[in-house]
Amino acid sequence: MKRKWIGVLLGTAVLAAVAGGAAYASGEREVVLEFGMFTGSYWDVANANSFTIIDQAIETFEAAHPGVRIHYYSGVDKDDYSEWFSRKLLRNETPDVFMVLGSDFHQFTSMGILKDLGPLMAADDTFDESAYFTSAFVSGQYGGTQYALPYETVPTLMFVNQTLLNKEGITVPDENWTWEEFYKICRQVTQDINGDGILDQFGTYNYGWLEAAHSNGADLFNQGGTQSYFGDEKTVQAVKFIAQLQELYQGQTVTQEDFNAGKVAFMPLTFAEYRTYKTYPYKIKRYSNFQWDCITMPAGSQGDNISQVDTLLMGISANTRQTQLAWEFLKLLTCDPTIQTEIFRQSQGASVLKSVTGSRQVEAILQEDMDEGDRVISGALLSRVIEEGCIEPQFKKYEQAMSLANSKINTLLDADNVVDSEMKILQHEVDAYLQQ
Repeated sequence: MKRKWIGVLLGTAVLAAVAGGAAYASGEREVVLEFGMFTGSYWDVANANSFTIIDQAIETFEAAHPGVRIHYYSGVDKDDYSEWFSRKLLRNETPDVFMVLGSDFHQFTSMGILKDLGPLMAADDTFDESAYFTSAFVSGQYGGTQYALPYETVPTLMFVNQTLLNKEGITVPDENWTWEEFYKICRQVTQDINGDGILDQFGTYNYGWLEAAHSNGADLFNQGGTQSYFGDEKTVQAVKFIAQLQELYQGQTVTQEDFNAGKVAFMPLTFAEYRTYKTYPYKIKRYSNFQWDCITMPAGSQGDNISQVDTLLMGISANTRQTQLAWEFLKLLTCDPTIQTEIFRQSQGASVLKSVTGSRQVEAILQEDMDEGDRVISGALLSRVIEEGCIEPQFKKYEQAMSLANSKINTLLDADNVVDSEMKILQHEVDAYLQQ
């Protein structure tokens, strides 16, 4: 469904919801809380256990709240979730508690669909926002207001082909490595192996200017989304670094097939992909012909080993008539250590709680599905990557502004233009769009 059409539908639905009042009759003896969720993985990897955690949470909640029942629909695919939610709004059947897609969060907050959680958090002595990773918690904020809590989070890591590096006599970098080390390795491994005059081994695939910008400490926009910083030195350095890497490949295009065949040393991937392709049967299907592992992103001269962190959010309907029960259920899903530990058993993401993700129990859970001898990413490293990670800005024109920037920067890299002046021109173009 077109995003514009969804926006119109949501706008109509909000008016209907405000006019219609409660979805449940006040005289019912049994209180029913509606929960909105989608099937499968939020991270676009295979996940056969999407209901297991939710069912466990529901069983726990209903046992502690006699006379309360949690209901959800079980057949909504993630790709259809926005449309399904819009139709629920139109019929004045907004779920009391629901999952929030990142692409819908700004729209939900700006249209008053999500309840402001600030008063609930302030009135609850048992709630501790410091228990969450900062990046995950902040992702639920808009305009300084907390509209959602994080449920599951996934950082981006750097996939490293250990077999290829070993063949070239190169040690796998440590977690504090830099662009300088990254470039040196890429230059060393980029070769014409079979002597036919065409490069057939490469340093990196799918590592772009945005990944470099994150790890060089660049901010691309101001908080309100009214100004961009593409001409800033940190961003310019990131684009120049990508241009430097591309020069190594002599005009050849590195592909996913090259990486799958074990001919590329590095590739960014999410923690969800790491978990999926490190275990059977997906390991056999994808990356069984070489040994591999994950490390942090290389740090730019003005940044750190930082990467993007994506988070699945959950919120409460602004029109719920069961605010306290909805809050208690939301807390159970996002704050309870037992439920959050199940994310490591039943999903491919990581817990949003520091105490869970950094625990020895989680390292043991991750080890269960690995081959003997495979190194499991440590809880300390995973916690560091999530806590220090950056999140996508939340403003109305972000996706369109980034599409414009991507197009211009890719053209710039292909045309071998002067980066500094072209990036300043890009900044003016993006600023003009943001201020329309």
